[in-house]
Amino acid sequence: MFVTGLILVGVVAAAVYWYQQVVVKGKQCSSGVRLHGKTVIVTGSNTGIGKMTAIDLARRGARVILACRSQQRGEEALQDVKKESGSSQVVFMQLDLGSLKSVRSFAETFLRDEARLDILINNAGVYLQGRTEDGVGMMFGVNHLGHFLLTNLLLERLKECQPSRVVNVSSVGHNFGKIDFDCLTKNKALGLGTSFTQVMQVYSDSKLCNVLFTHHLAKRLQGSQVTCYSLHPGAINSDLARNVSSVLQILLRPVTVFFFKNTVQGSQTTLHCALQEGIEPLSGRYFSNCTVREVFAKAKDDGAAKKLWEISEKMCALA
Repeated sequence: MFVTGLILVGVVAAAVYWYQQVVVKGKQCSSGVRLHGKTVIVTGSNTGIGKMTAIDLARRGARVILACRSQQRGEEALQDVKKESGSSQVVFMQLDLGSLKSVRSFAETFLRDEARLDILINNAGVYLQGRTEDGVGMMFGVNHLGHFLLTNLLLERLKECQPSRVVNVSSVGHNFGKIDFDCLTKNKALGLGTSFTQVMQVYSDSKLCNVLFTHHLAKRLQGSQVTCYSLHPGAINSDLARNVSSVLQILLRPVTVFFFKNTVQGSQTTLHCALQEGIEPLSGRYFSNCTVREVFAKAKDDGAAKKLWEISEKMCALA
């Protein structure tokens, strides 16, 4: 009986170790690319996987722009990234993706002050209902529309510095997403509900927008040497859910600690899409665990992607 118990404990321990190392930890970015002379923007890089992404890129020699909403948190992150990376080529620039005016101001300042843009990483995201400064649904506005405008405003600079890349951080949640174009047109939001399931649905919808945006952007970039990729970073133990109730955060804590990636592990697929040599023919595709993945038909629907693009253009006054 004692021996059987020891064997059972050993099997469980082995299973836990395997799960942590293979399933949770996942693959790592294997690229050894150096980035001296290159400039990278990482949105939402004051925390979580964005911050870890910025540290890695700075270590590789890139000039890294930390594009963050909060000046205080951004400046604190600036000191952390400089210290962790050992690089002085890190700059904080304020960017509120929930304000189209702020996005335009950021782009204007960047294009005036910075000569290059080699990699744009649209990492920032929120899980929160409400409205942006422009009256747009918060998750549509921040997770998609702000990045849509930012990318378009910086596209010519990316083309000038080609080969260059755009990386859009999405989520496996896009599989559960849908786009209600009637709701979007009438209410400037993907959904109006406030229950847990309704908010989760809108978040998934916004992540589907990321994948469709990438899909259509790749088509528009054909013939150039600018490529783009969307990705699922994994389930991350970060502060994305900081806006959910404290009770739910406490209940989820044991799950997130054991089953979720830490922020270093969660940054690996972003880094893979930003750096890996030879993936240029996969422009427009979706990645997970540093591997290209197939997506459902709705995530590569040319008609839906084009319609989303046109609506986004109108909302941003680009059309």
